[in-house]
Amino acid sequence: MGDLPQHEDFVPQLNTKFSVKLDETNAVDLFLTEVGELKTSARQEQFSVIFRGPGDVFLGQGIRPFEHDEMGDFSLFLVPISQDDNSFYYESVFNRLKK
Repeated sequence: MGDLPQHEDFVPQLNTKFSVKLDETNAVDLFLTEVGELKTSARQEQFSVIFRGPGDVFLGQGIRPFEHDEMGDFSLFLVPISQDDNSFYYESVFNRLKK
C-alpha cells in the first residue's frame, strides 16, 4: 500500500493484529482496538485509530513501520496515550486535505 491507509481500510480490520518492526529482526504485535468516527468537511477529513500493545514493550512517539495481512506495509506516526496493568495504548491521528 503506497499511500497512507484510509478510514475505510481500517474499519474492517478492527481487533486484528498488526506487526510493528522494532529493528531488522524484531517486531511487536499491536491490535487495532478503535477506529474513530470519520469527520469530513469541504476541504479535509479527520479520524484516529487506537492500538493496544504488550505491557512489556514500550514504543515511544515516532514513525513506525507496520505490516498487516490485509492492508500490506505502511508507516504511521504513533503516540503513546495510556497504559493499564497489561498493555500500552497508542494513537495515530489522520488529518488531511481532500483530493
